[in-house]
This record gives sequence, structure tokens and C-alpha cells, in this order.
Amino acid sequence: MPLSEDEERIIHEIEQSFYENDPDFYKRASEETLYRHAGRNCKWALAGFVAGLAVLVVSFASSVWLGFLGFLIMLSCAVVFESNARKMGRAGWQEVSDSVRAKGIRDALNETKRKMNERFKRN
Repeated sequence: MPLSEDEERIIHEIEQSFYENDPDFYKRASEETLYRHAGRNCKWALAGFVAGLAVLVVSFASSVWLGFLGFLIMLSCAVVFESNARKMGRAGWQEVSDSVRAKGIRDALNETKRKMNERFKRN
């Protein structure tokens, strides 16, 4: 059902005031999509899975409990990855793979590294 002219005007006024009050957040919110958010979560889950595997392999011989902790980390990261992969669906994977193909894997990783450096940079 389409919005009335008054509703469209009110939404436009809200967007304008939102942009004027916090332009940085407005820019981030307008660029963020479900695919990007789920893709980012998949990257973190994959990194966590590798870290859990490292904990499992390194500590299982000395401590069964630490090895079990590594397994639990791996399991939880696999569940997070699977749920975010379902959110992305086929269209999301297509967007991610096209983005990586266009930029190249090295450029995509460098962009992620740059964003992380900017986020945690101290003034």
C-alpha cells in the first residue's frame, strides 16, 4: 500500500533532521545492507572458528578442558556462520563473490584491515 503525501513528507522531514544531527551515522546506516552485515558476521565467525581450532590443536594434549573449550568455540562459530549464511541467501553470496572478484581478494582484505585500523585508532 503506497504512502500518502503527508506520510511521505513526514518521513522526508525525519530523514533530513536525522542527516543534519548525525551525518556520519546517516552515511553508515544508508550504506549498510543485510548482506554486508551478515557477510561481516560470517567473516568474524570464520576467524573465530580458526581461533577455536588453534586452541583445540595446541591445548588438547595438555588439557582436555581447554581442548573442549576450543571445540565449543568452533561449534558456536559454525552455528553463527550457518545462521548468517541463511540470512544472506543466494543473492547475498552473489553480491559478496562479485565484490571480491571485482576488487580481488587482496584488496578486499586490505580494505577490511584499513577499516579496522580506523576504528581502533587512538587519537
